[in-house]
Amino acid sequence: MKGPIDLETFLPSNYQEISTVKHIHVAIAGFGGVGRAVAGLLLARRNRYRSLYDVDVRLAAVCGSRAGLSSTDGLELQDFDRLIEGRSGPDFLMAARPDVLIEAGPSNFRTGSPGHGYIGSALDAGIHAIVISKGALVFDGKGLQDRARKTGAFLKVSGATAAALPTIDLLNHNLKGCEFIRIEGILNATTNFLLSAMMDDGMSFVDALAKAQQGGFAESDPRNDTEGWDTAAKVLILANFGLDAGLTMDNIAVDGIQNVTDAQVKAWKDAKLVPKLIGSIVRNDGIYSAKVGVKALPASDVFSQVAGKSKAIRITTDTMGEIVAIGSGAEPMATASAALKDFEHIVMARH
Repeated sequence: MKGPIDLETFLPSNYQEISTVKHIHVAIAGFGGVGRAVAGLLLARRNRYRSLYDVDVRLAAVCGSRAGLSSTDGLELQDFDRLIEGRSGPDFLMAARPDVLIEAGPSNFRTGSPGHGYIGSALDAGIHAIVISKGALVFDGKGLQDRARKTGAFLKVSGATAAALPTIDLLNHNLKGCEFIRIEGILNATTNFLLSAMMDDGMSFVDALAKAQQGGFAESDPRNDTEGWDTAAKVLILANFGLDAGLTMDNIAVDGIQNVTDAQVKAWKDAKLVPKLIGSIVRNDGIYSAKVGVKALPASDVFSQVAGKSKAIRITTDTMGEIVAIGSGAEPMATASAALKDFEHIVMARH
């Protein structure tokens, strides 16, 4: 009987094993706290992507407003402290030829900058885009959707719609086929913390805000949060990306918590009511309307139990009834996880 066959004798001398593993190259625009959290978590999950999807994920390029870095072999954690000045902008990231762009830069609702340039360039090139900042989606959501459809690229927005709290996925996947009657959400952690501090701890608005700023989860300029604009932006994105409602900021009545008085707080306490900043979308006769404002709720309402920095959404449908989700993931990891949930959906679709 002959011994085992030595396959090497049948192979040419220049033979090299061909790997079947596919490569996915990722670029990140915006490299502050959230962008760095996304990058770190992406690298930490590489073994997961290889094991589940047989893909080799590489971080091809990152950039902030003034500096960046790229590598064909993929960046590692130790590279994050040696970004090079002048390497920034859409052309720099597109030169790295990514398969997926994750946009995590600052947000400007009125101009869409700087994210709009990065996202648009990626979609026009057929590169999938995962968007965390809300500005470009508010400024030109429909235009970006049209550009994505034209090239067949995915445009994912979980990170821009209350981060770890499942919102857009409920509309686009979990409740598919339902008619949506009403959507209500506590979508801003800062304002929910402030109202809780005022009601539960007897703090004034000014003192509660100072505590939130000292804790690092309220901005030095908190007006987007306290005046309701952050909540309005999330409502708008949910309406347009989840319901195809075609709304603009001008269609949303917006009122924040900045004018809440001690007298109002006392009156709510006396009436055993709990104030929450609520963003809502309502459908009447096939037409959607939206608003943001403080609602004083009875203690029995599930939203009354959503305290501190937690968020919540309540969706009323025709056939699945009322669905409630509550989340309280710590930032910036919660937002990074939401973006990489979108990334994994894209990987699954390509697999």
